[in-house]
Amino acid sequence: MITVVGETLVDLIEDPPGEVVAHPGGSPANVAVALARLGLPTTLLTQLGDDAHGRMLRAHLAGSGVRLDPGSVPDLPSTSVARTRVDADGQAGYDFHIAWRSFPGGSLTGTGVHADCLHTGSLGAILPPGADDVRALVRARRATTMISYDPNCRPSLMGDRTTARRRVEDLVAVSDIVKVSHEDLAWLHPGRGHEQVGREWLDLGVSLVVVTRGAGGAWGATRRGAVQVDARPVEVVDTVGAGDAFTAGLLAALSDLGLLGATRRAALAAADRDDVAAVLRHAVHVAAWTCRRRGANPPTRAELSAEERAVGPPLAG
Repeated sequence: MITVVGETLVDLIEDPPGEVVAHPGGSPANVAVALARLGLPTTLLTQLGDDAHGRMLRAHLAGSGVRLDPGSVPDLPSTSVARTRVDADGQAGYDFHIAWRSFPGGSLTGTGVHADCLHTGSLGAILPPGADDVRALVRARRATTMISYDPNCRPSLMGDRTTARRRVEDLVAVSDIVKVSHEDLAWLHPGRGHEQVGREWLDLGVSLVVVTRGAGGAWGATRRGAVQVDARPVEVVDTVGAGDAFTAGLLAALSDLGLLGATRRAALAAADRDDVAAVLRHAVHVAAWTCRRRGANPPTRAELSAEERAVGPPLAG
């Protein structure tokens, strides 16, 4: 079982001709949907408005098999929105209008209690006042739950870089799995290589650090060594939700290998290069699938299996 904590929002995606279409979004919510579609029991703790967008998102989550945690705030005046512009190459840019409140007293008491993994990140882990509750939850659950974290940086909302970096790395230090994009690292640590930063994060106590590098594939490291895998060739419709799909593919593959859960920390830290490479290739495959469709629309386990039967599993890299 996996619990995901963070924002849910509506992506108003503007195609190059200028047409705007509403799609479900929000990085943590995208991760939750992808995990559920990959067959993992998944609960989402989030905040939604009681409006048309909120009702659409509730239906989307339920339709994908995501359970909404009862601690989720139900009475926001409106649901958060991101206006997403997609360029001719399918790359996405964002303009956010986010509401992220504190959670009511006691509403997080049971959240993540029985989960093998608690995943968080993006705005929900950095934007006050709600982020303070999220971070307290992570610390409270770490003794009994494996922690996964994706900074998913949004510089326009994160304020001063030095302060944001400190807050990000405070969470890195209490996480077991950290997935970060090379764009995030370029903002957090300008001019520094991903391998150097990744190894520093391992020294903070992380068991597995993964850096996504777009067309450059993905790099991952444990204390036993690092591995690089290639990107999977794909005709890109857009990149919306691709990083979140990668995160879900990563966690799903770790679950299949029996490497999720607080009792599996040592095993994850000791994972060899072959296991890390297999996990990364699966995550790359899930992300590539998502790039083939408009919006954050990740594949199901059945869709991935059907493709592998037709064309073979992801290639080694």
